Amino acid sequence: MSVRLRVRHAEPTDAAGLHALFSQAEAYGATLQPPFPSQAAWAKQLADPPRHVVQLVAEADPSGTPDIVGAAGFEVFQNPRRRHVANIGMAVARDRWRQGIGTQLLQAAIDTAERWHGVRRLELEVYADNTAAIALYERHGFAREGLACGYALRDGVYVDVVLMARLAPG
Repeated sequence: MSVRLRVRHAEPTDAAGLHALFSQAEAYGATLQPPFPSQAAWAKQLADPPRHVVQLVAEADPSGTPDIVGAAGFEVFQNPRRRHVANIGMAVARDRWRQGIGTQLLQAAIDTAERWHGVRRLELEVYADNTAAIALYERHGFAREGLACGYALRDGVYVDVVLMARLAPG
């Protein structure tokens, strides 16, 4: 099932929506975002983002009151030897899973990175038990490159992540 959605660049006015999204245990539990995020921190981050950082939001029902139901962002590495590489991350609101939002967000992030930022390699880390996300990434051309054991602390336990990357065609 696909939902009517608008994917766009995040604006400072999206701080409340991103704060709400990343306040969900499922969002911070599936990413490296800390629990109990500050809305002020989101506002500061969105007020003047570095040019090598892109933050996209998925807005449901764009004709009505904006409702941020997902986010995807990437950071292009600044080391001269790695400027063709970016690290990507994303989250979708728990009550919006399995509606095609992740697919639309991921495709928009890939297109933006590859077609407008010259990214040839997109990298990500995904928790090894997040089979739905791994399947999504694989459908979009990401390949498993390794397993990082005890990579991150999640709810008091060190958990493994799968390292994945996508090489741009051509």
